[in-house]
Amino acid sequence: MNSEFSAAAYWSDGFDDDGLRAWAERLRAQLGARPVSLGLVFMSPKFFPHARATLEILRVHARIPLLAGCSSASLVAGSHEIEDATGIVLALYSLPGAELKGFRFTQTQVEEADRPAYWPLESGVDPKHSNGWLTFIDPFHLDAESWIRSWNQSFAPLPVFGGLASGVFSEQSTQVYLNGDVFEDGGVAVSVGGDIKLSGVISQGCTPIGETWTLTRVEQNLIHQIANRPAYAVLAETVQALSPADQQKARGNLFIGLVMNEYLEDFHRGDFLVRNLIGGDPNSGVLAVAALPRAGQTIQFHRRDAVAATEDMGELLEHAKENIGGATIYGGCLCCCNGRGKNLFGAPNHDAEQVQKELGPIGLAGFYANGEIGPVGEKNYLHGFTASLALFVKK
Repeated sequence: MNSEFSAAAYWSDGFDDDGLRAWAERLRAQLGARPVSLGLVFMSPKFFPHARATLEILRVHARIPLLAGCSSASLVAGSHEIEDATGIVLALYSLPGAELKGFRFTQTQVEEADRPAYWPLESGVDPKHSNGWLTFIDPFHLDAESWIRSWNQSFAPLPVFGGLASGVFSEQSTQVYLNGDVFEDGGVAVSVGGDIKLSGVISQGCTPIGETWTLTRVEQNLIHQIANRPAYAVLAETVQALSPADQQKARGNLFIGLVMNEYLEDFHRGDFLVRNLIGGDPNSGVLAVAALPRAGQTIQFHRRDAVAATEDMGELLEHAKENIGGATIYGGCLCCCNGRGKNLFGAPNHDAEQVQKELGPIGLAGFYANGEIGPVGEKNYLHGFTASLALFVKK
């Protein structure tokens, strides 16, 4: 699938020097006379022994000045999601007027990042000269939650899209790529600046249920009271008010949505940071959540299932299209949770097809992630069960 500014393709064969050269050249030819600004590459673990040689072939023969990506067991190309992949996805983007800079970071730097000036100095990127970031991270040797907190201090509200690489889970091994280098730890980030901005969608796969509430008593990750009533009682009432069919769907699929911007007049999809409900005690009335909410914060309970995830993605894509207006979309990068795909939807290509149907045809590449990264409100977060879609858009 491609547009005049981007093209993406899947290589399904093994490592083959001549074959890969010809494949890279064919993909490059799809952009005609337009220069390549950026390449994104995602490889299955089968290619681990050949990763460095593969990067070199792709860079030279597709003439890619900046190449970034990571490994994954499942890949995205165009409107296809190749689950349990054995090959490579390469996307080429021609981004007129873009200012791009690639940067590699490590766990040591995450531990050193103690002030807002840290990451701009390390990366050499002034926040004023960036419109957003793409990032790919090894989840086994880098604390992504700590990284994103310190990164937000340096760069928020600039959006960050991307995800945590996947690979050979039993060996806890993944790879991240920058230009010709292969790293088995840390992360890579690409700053997108100049005439190109990053827009996108963070679809957390949920639908809101019941009404919005205000938290009135909170202690760490324990919610004692909602609207001055026991939190558990409010949740139980919310579920009881659902239809019997929706009550059935909600069983084991309940989440809490925390509003990130209290200044909005109304709260809609995309305004909530969705987090797990870890447990609840009907006797004490306390709910435990996988977040640190605060008293005074607005919340709404959410339900997650295939229908909710389809609705959520569809509505957010429509909203993104409205926000972009008539601006050119040069291409995209889609990072989907490895709990989505056929497992969740019962059919292949769900998220990629929805993107192409609403916004396409665009050159789209990506992978199934161990955790997805994207903005909610003015900050960036690590998500689960999410589709994180980054779009390169004319500023």
